[in-house]
Amino acid sequence: MTSSTRPDAAAPDAGSTVDEVTPPSLDDPDPLLLAAVRALARASRLLERASSELSLAHYRVLAAIASGDVRATRIAARLAVGKPAISAAVESLCQRGLLARSVVKGDQRAAALHLTPSGRAVLDRVEAEMTRQLSELSTHMPEPRQLFESLVWLDAAIEADLAERAATRGGTR
Repeated sequence: MTSSTRPDAAAPDAGSTVDEVTPPSLDDPDPLLLAAVRALARASRLLERASSELSLAHYRVLAAIASGDVRATRIAARLAVGKPAISAAVESLCQRGLLARSVVKGDQRAAALHLTPSGRAVLDRVEAEMTRQLSELSTHMPEPRQLFESLVWLDAAIEADLAERAATRGGTR
């Protein structure tokens, strides 16, 4: 790892910067990268506990549909989970009245998924609470906007990686 300041502690100090992150070796993981993995794991748990209305898995499905993915196969690919897991989540969300299925013209086997008004309301409440929690945590950070931008970049990197994997398998995303 090339950096202006190589952190030896679990978390970087406010003045440290990283110019380039090199993938860690399995024998000697980068302490900053390891701390980031652990922080993401803790943050995901905090976000999941932000609401008693949705599990994080169900939140991810509703958020994907709200972002424009309406086919279960596309959602499974985007979330990098198996089709059975998506099918179970969709069924549960439909039973709760948060999702609705509709027929796809030209493909009677396929169903398009849509948020119901109740689903939109639950998603809005959950996202408001998650946003509030993240905003509250950010008051303890030296550069909260930088973190938020980095998380958006991480999401874009995940999308690019999934697209590359699909292309090498001969599939499409």
